[in-house]
Amino acid sequence: MYKYHIFCCVNQREPGNPKGCCQSKASQTTLEFFKKTVHERGLKKSVRVTECGCLAACQFGPSVVVYPEGIWYSIPKPEDAREILEKHIMGGEPVEKFFMKKE
Repeated sequence: MYKYHIFCCVNQREPGNPKGCCQSKASQTTLEFFKKTVHERGLKKSVRVTECGCLAACQFGPSVVVYPEGIWYSIPKPEDAREILEKHIMGGEPVEKFFMKKE
């Protein structure tokens, strides 16, 4: 059993779709960062990173959900994923400034 499971939306929609899409906002880069860094830091036995389709929040994306807490993140830039990995995944402290705010 994993301590954390990270789901990264890499959904792609047609350009101009009003819902937007996570892939056009660099979600693939965010996914690759999580996978690579989890591997490099020896966390593969306790952290699972999974690519997923639409999480129905692409307009707020790139969308990432971390379980078991069920915390939804909006990650504006791929490099912001580092703070989530270090503080939440490694430190056990969710990063409130990246909490998804559905307005």
